[in-house]
Amino acid sequence: MAETSTQSGGRPSLPMAGIPQPTREEVTKLPRVHISSHPVMAHKMTALRDKNTQPPEFYRLVKEIGALLAYEATLSLALEPAPIETPMAPMVGQRLAGGIGVTPILRAGLGLAEAFREVIPDIQVWHLGLRRDEHTLQAMEYYNRLPHKVDLQVAYAIDPMLATGGSAIDAINILKLRNIPRLSYVCIIAAPYGLLKLSQTHPDIDIYVAALDESLNDVGYIVPGLGDAGDRQFGTF
Repeated sequence: MAETSTQSGGRPSLPMAGIPQPTREEVTKLPRVHISSHPVMAHKMTALRDKNTQPPEFYRLVKEIGALLAYEATLSLALEPAPIETPMAPMVGQRLAGGIGVTPILRAGLGLAEAFREVIPDIQVWHLGLRRDEHTLQAMEYYNRLPHKVDLQVAYAIDPMLATGGSAIDAINILKLRNIPRLSYVCIIAAPYGLLKLSQTHPDIDIYVAALDESLNDVGYIVPGLGDAGDRQFGTF
């Protein structure tokens, strides 16, 4: 999340001031929304949020939480038979059917991408740069390294924070142009506002969330949140 910009005169821009927001209870039962209830996830999320957690530990936690999310998000992937021989006998095992892509939204999504690669080493990683205008909260594309030809069973757009939903919606819009059969979105923390916007705009995708927070503040930051996920990963305060 970029540093908050100001209007003329030095006053902070307050793009969410006065905008109604849904409650947590209103979004927890949205279709195709999966909010983790794993106790290990809750344990690691507490350490991740702590303002005293330094960048090296923060980055490690992002990858650990990302790995847990990767296992949850890949639970229903298609498999195909795979004949092999063990040291004891032949058997028919199973392998993933078709390629898997992950699209980290730069730069904060890079830690999550590493987590997915540790779970599935041959995953394809496509980089997408979207930054948020702090006055309007609209996402603006500045980098796109998505292939023109794809052959995947699923692609995941990943970003630590789902705040207003603008970047997530734009990322899914861009991925849909590649005609991938199945798309999902994965994040660490979501605000009810952004979660509802993404679900309403793209009701045909699955959304995986490690933690659902209370709301956005007037500036558009998630509360209680964890601050700027990019800065905290890479130490650029």
